[in-house]
Amino acid sequence: MTHEKALTYANYLRLDTLLAQQQPLSAEHDELLFIVIHQVYELWFKQLRHELLHLRRSLFANDTPAAAATLKRVLTILKTLVAQVDILETMTPLSFSGFRARLEAASGFQSWQFRAVEFLLGHKRERVLADYPAGSAGRVELEKLLAEPSIYAAFLHYLQANGAAIPAAALARDPRLPTAPDSRVQEALLTVYRGRPVQAQLCERLVDLDEGLQEWRYRHVKMVERTIGAKPGTGGSAGAPYLRQTLFKPLFPDLWEIRDRL
Repeated sequence: MTHEKALTYANYLRLDTLLAQQQPLSAEHDELLFIVIHQVYELWFKQLRHELLHLRRSLFANDTPAAAATLKRVLTILKTLVAQVDILETMTPLSFSGFRARLEAASGFQSWQFRAVEFLLGHKRERVLADYPAGSAGRVELEKLLAEPSIYAAFLHYLQANGAAIPAAALARDPRLPTAPDSRVQEALLTVYRGRPVQAQLCERLVDLDEGLQEWRYRHVKMVERTIGAKPGTGGSAGAPYLRQTLFKPLFPDLWEIRDRL
C-alpha cells in the first residue's frame, strides 16, 4: 500500500531545491546577497511576464476591471523592484570587487526575461535575439513576443472598442516594430481624456507603469555607478554609459506627448 507524501509548506514551495540554488564562487561575504537579489529579480520578472500577458488578454477582451486590477499589481511589483536596489546598495565597491572577477562573462544584460518584459511593453529590437542561442527557451519566447502585439497595441484596440477613433493604420501596425509616437493617436487620446473618464484612468495607469520602469532604470544606473563607476560592466558590457542611454525613453510616447494639451 502506498502513501502519498503529505503536502507541506516546504515541499509545496520546493524549498530544498530553491535554497540549494545559491552557490557563491568566492568566500566574499556579500556574494550571497548579490546572488539572492538577482535570483529574486528573475522571479519578479517571471511574475511581471505573467501579469502583462494577463493584462494584454484583458485589454483585448475589453475587461476593464481585470485590466485595472492587473495594472495595480504590476505597479506594486515595480515599486518592489526599485526597493530592492536599496538592499543591493548596501554592498560596497570593495566587497563587489572581491568576487566580481568570478562572474566572467555573466551579465544582467543576458536576462531574457527582462527582454521579454520590454517586448511586451513595446520596446522591441530584433537585434537582441542574437544574444540568445537559437532554439533556447529564452530565444523562442522572445521570437514569439516579437511577433505578437504589445500591451500598447492591445490598449489601442481596447480604446477603439470603447468608442475612441483610433486610426486603422495604428491598429494594423506591424507588431515587430517598437512603439512610436503617432499624432493621429494623440488626437484620439485627447478625446478619451476629455470624454471617457474610465478609459482615461487606464491611460493614467499606463503612464504610472511607464514612469515606474523609468524609475527602476534610473536607480539601476546609479547603483552601477556607485558600485563600479565608469568601469566596463560584467561580461564585457558597457556598464553605466550604456545604461544611461536607456533613461528617459518613454514606453508610451503618445501618452506623454499630450500632457501639455490637457
